Amino acid sequence: MTFLHSEVLLLLIVPLVLIFLVRKGGVDYSKYFSKELLAKMQKGSSGLSKKVRAYLLIGALAFGIIALARPVINNGEIKVKNEFIDLVTAFDISQSMMVDDVYPNRLEFSKDKFFEFLDYFKNGRVGVIGFSSKAFLVSPLTSDYATLKYLVKNMNLDYVSLKGTNILEPLRITNRLLKNAKNKALLIFTDGGDKSDFSKEIAYAKANNIKVFIYAVGTKKGAVIKTKNGVMKDKKGNIVITRLNEAIKELALKTGGAYMHYSLQKGDIKALANEIKAKLKAKASEEELIKDIKELFYYPLALAILLFFIANFSLPRRKRVWDF
Repeated sequence: MTFLHSEVLLLLIVPLVLIFLVRKGGVDYSKYFSKELLAKMQKGSSGLSKKVRAYLLIGALAFGIIALARPVINNGEIKVKNEFIDLVTAFDISQSMMVDDVYPNRLEFSKDKFFEFLDYFKNGRVGVIGFSSKAFLVSPLTSDYATLKYLVKNMNLDYVSLKGTNILEPLRITNRLLKNAKNKALLIFTDGGDKSDFSKEIAYAKANNIKVFIYAVGTKKGAVIKTKNGVMKDKKGNIVITRLNEAIKELALKTGGAYMHYSLQKGDIKALANEIKAKLKAKASEEELIKDIKELFYYPLALAILLFFIANFSLPRRKRVWDF
């Protein structure tokens, strides 16, 4: 048996000192009263004497200190296979993501799907990026999903005013966040932007072993981009209609990832989570040595509680010294 916090045992000197003080203390009434009178004064009392109760309380303190020292039985070390997946999620927050062809708009719909995704994505660490023409880090890799959901829900939308969708930006940040990983994964919620050729992004992803998963949010019919002054128009005065750009599908398929068009059903995001885990699980596991110990602290703790109750609930009945 060993103690996880053996330094706490030094506090046992306190009950030893208390025992010494109890033994030295007290009043010897035999000096002042005869044996017969003293016997009559004490006759009829019940319960434990003050000295015995003091010893019980000191014993409770001693066992409490032993419990705090955490006694354990060490059974050695065992190997545990720890599986995990590191994933970076990027949200397109360009102006086109505020279009309401998907209720309530493309960005808010993406957030809701991401929250569902986390419910199915167990044993993983997730980082979050927001991007348009530029990218910024919302959260580093974390397994604290509650905090992650809060940060995404309250994502600063000041950047939505930025125009354009530069997919290369989240790829670069993903490469930095997962620099020590052999296989990197990036999930992007986007309407695809307005590019028709993603060869540069595909080349970068392949060179850095990044698998790209696309969750496409938007419709082929599209909708207008609303502004404070009405709707967005181009330089010629024509109303701008933004539609889903399916050309981005090539980025996902050619990097070993997956492409999924948005759906109102919950099963789609679960399928995507399973697809990501299936593609990365085999190479995202490691063995970890952990100590196999059996905790024993509850035994001295139980004794400490028992002694404490005996000392406090076995009180002697008060008797007046002249009641004999």
